[in-house]
Amino acid sequence: MFDIRFVESSDKEFWYTLDKHLPDKEFEKKVRDKMGYVILQDEKPIGVLRYNLFWDNTPFLTLIFMDWPYQKKGFGLKAMDSWEEEMKKLGYGMTMVSTQVDEGAQHFYRKLGYKDCGCLVVDIPNYEQPMEMFMVKQL
Repeated sequence: MFDIRFVESSDKEFWYTLDKHLPDKEFEKKVRDKMGYVILQDEKPIGVLRYNLFWDNTPFLTLIFMDWPYQKKGFGLKAMDSWEEEMKKLGYGMTMVSTQVDEGAQHFYRKLGYKDCGCLVVDIPNYEQPMEMFMVKQL
């Protein structure tokens, strides 16, 4: 059975098996501010989702990731639906996501109704990365 719940401090060990980018201090903020979720199947944690507020007023998904055996099985779709519903209940009218142009996630987001809205190119030495594309969806 699928479930999604707010991340708790006790989830930290599991969280960092999937999310290698979040500093410890930010993990505690996600717990405190309820801006992180653990995705479960039959009560077993299988994925994580986290977000920030872009412009301090728009939910911006910063990561959704399922453990490898659970990818491409509909859990990401269910998690996104749950997150978007929660954002709607909180009074937001739009959500944002981003992904690098060389990643396949853009196709997943488009299937969910997200539309391209811009990009960011970072070419500063030691920080270079493929172009980051931004996408939006009206709730």
